[in-house]
Amino acid sequence: MSHVIGAATLLDPKDPMGLRGAAPLLDAWIRDMETDRSWFQIPGHKGRLDLTGPVVDGDIPVLPGNHPNRISPSLVVEAEQLAADLWGADFCRFGVNGSSGSNHAAVMAVAGPGDKVIISRTLHKSVAVGLVYAGVTPIWVKPNINPETGLPEYLPSSTLKRALEEHPDAKAVLIGEPSYVGTMSNIPRLANVAHEYGIPLVVDAAWAAHYGFHPDLPNHPLAEGADIVVTSAHKTLPSYSQASILLANGKYVDLPRLNKMFDATQTTSMSGRILASIDAARALLARHGKELIGPIIEATNKGREALKAEGIGVIDGQYIDPLKLVILLSTVGADGNRVEQDLLNDNIDIEMANRDIIIPMITFSDTPERIDDLIRRIIKSVNAHRGELRPIEISAAFSIEPEVVVTPREAFFSPYEIVKAEDSVGRICAEMVCPYPPGVPVLSPGERITQPALDALFKARHYGQAIKFVADPTLATLKVLPL
Repeated sequence: MSHVIGAATLLDPKDPMGLRGAAPLLDAWIRDMETDRSWFQIPGHKGRLDLTGPVVDGDIPVLPGNHPNRISPSLVVEAEQLAADLWGADFCRFGVNGSSGSNHAAVMAVAGPGDKVIISRTLHKSVAVGLVYAGVTPIWVKPNINPETGLPEYLPSSTLKRALEEHPDAKAVLIGEPSYVGTMSNIPRLANVAHEYGIPLVVDAAWAAHYGFHPDLPNHPLAEGADIVVTSAHKTLPSYSQASILLANGKYVDLPRLNKMFDATQTTSMSGRILASIDAARALLARHGKELIGPIIEATNKGREALKAEGIGVIDGQYIDPLKLVILLSTVGADGNRVEQDLLNDNIDIEMANRDIIIPMITFSDTPERIDDLIRRIIKSVNAHRGELRPIEISAAFSIEPEVVVTPREAFFSPYEIVKAEDSVGRICAEMVCPYPPGVPVLSPGERITQPALDALFKARHYGQAIKFVADPTLATLKVLPL
């Protein structure tokens, strides 16, 4: 099935889907690109392509004032209101620092120095950095782990309830939904528990920008009762890299404070191109989301069935993002790193690979034909690398019980010592240590280093996962707080 919708889509190469009239930032960006002008303001390339080439083509700033052919702050406000209306939010801001910057703002909006927050151990590294900025104390809760996959399944509302009973002074609940592997918790139940204590539920929904726009998809977390939702327009929507959307409702959130924190975490030189791409993706979802997403869900489901017919495991079920294709290799004895290399040899890049899992990222920018071809190539490679079956192992990021000794902020800014890894057990970690992807910490600043944590990190590295955000990615040494 073609993704071209209507013959008129071929008329304007800058607006192939005819969105210009419904997307004020896209319209302003096109007007700017079509206007021959002399630039005497930033950016320094002045629109010249003869210096560094087309890498700067289309890069325009947001300028104050009333420019008839430029992206202005008033147009940004107009576009953000259109997005707020689409998602049913009281508040919306477009971010150009990725969901990382928006996550920092969300944490600082709901808690401050000395406060407690309940936080799921499926968080992304950016939320952990937000804890440092805000100076809060994390109270960690862990999702259930599926024994058949070794991956996170969902956070039980009873677990959250118990954490709040033990810490009734917590200021907010922070969760990551869906998880990196597409599994979902029951957000309405979690929201109800948080609201019983009069506090907001904050959802890092980086992978869920497409949710709610097709009947086979889960609802968007805001529609499920979340109070602040951060989502990455560049992950599952056709937006420019670093594009993010922050949505909120005001019953449990101080919206002026959230706005102030958002401004504090964003550059003052926002990219008009990134903003216009968010606006364009919003208009595309509103007009064509269902008809674009439907064929890709169908093709992805067909791919899952083809993989299962070959005995290759996949994550599947009712509470799974139908566009998230997570392929499990332990039950066929193949090594995901070798499968990835085969794909790279065919000029196919995938989102994530380690020994036991590969994840090709699928969005509605794909086509059924591309997905069919990908599945055939994956099956061919997996069959070529079949070997001795392996038991399921829990991924490193989800196998460790964190022990918080000092706040992340205190540890982050503390003096530190560098010690050999084998001498670090029992010491307090001064840095973040994450197998990446997914970027979920095994150790965060302020946590006690344990032998199981080190073993999990060494195993992850041995099986091909990169270790990120740590000064020594070989793990020969670690930074620790002084004794």
